[in-house]
Amino acid sequence: MSKREHRITVTTLMGMKANQQKIAVLTAYDFSFARQLDQAGVDVVLVGDSLGMVVQGRETTIPVTMDDMVYHSRLVERGLERALLVADLPFMSYATSEQALTNAGRLMKEGGAQMVKLEGGADQVETVTLLVSRNIPVCAHLGLQPQSVHRLGGYHVQGRQQEAAQQMVADAAALESAGASMLVLECVPAVLAAEISAALEIPVIGIGAGIECDGQVLVLYDLLGITSGAVPRFVKNFLQDTTSVSTALTAYVDAVKSRHFPTIEHSFL
Repeated sequence: MSKREHRITVTTLMGMKANQQKIAVLTAYDFSFARQLDQAGVDVVLVGDSLGMVVQGRETTIPVTMDDMVYHSRLVERGLERALLVADLPFMSYATSEQALTNAGRLMKEGGAQMVKLEGGADQVETVTLLVSRNIPVCAHLGLQPQSVHRLGGYHVQGRQQEAAQQMVADAAALESAGASMLVLECVPAVLAAEISAALEIPVIGIGAGIECDGQVLVLYDLLGITSGAVPRFVKNFLQDTTSVSTALTAYVDAVKSRHFPTIEHSFL
């Protein structure tokens, strides 16, 4: 069997949602960790622009470049045989739809990505529509959007006010209608995330968004307890009860699929 014959696809993920099978997602930034994630049964590997903080030591994701993303995506792709590879479009790489098309093409052709992720709501509908029309699968991202940290004034829970919650519901529906294949919800009240997950046909992946999302994602370094600075509420250190990285990764996958993670203590009301 070739490397590609048993790889997870967008269709696989849709089937997992339909069958109420939880989707386990983690970030990776290099070959060695990508191989570990793949062997642990992670379904989707995200090359996140979070690499700016956990790999490059930046304060935010803003300085990450397209060349950075292509380079790290290429490394991760070499380590995967089963998992679907998603790569972030970094800050200001999709300011226009045409720019997004060029840069998404780079992530797929040069970086080996099978899907690209971008932040934003209804304002990104035109861009999502264009990318999908050119056969580029898109993962949307709502809630806390790290590329907007300066506008938001920090990393805060999003959607607690009724108007903001209603807007997020509308944005999610608009992005799905535009052709997005998956949606990430970050730092969103669990009740709101559950509503959005139930309303959409596409998989909804949560990070700090409660147990009712169709899957969960964490930053790999957070899961391993090696991130410096404050630890977000939604993080669990899966390495603290073992000395093996592979065991910690397997424990995460098992916890997501058995609905033992996240718990209320990892969620927002």
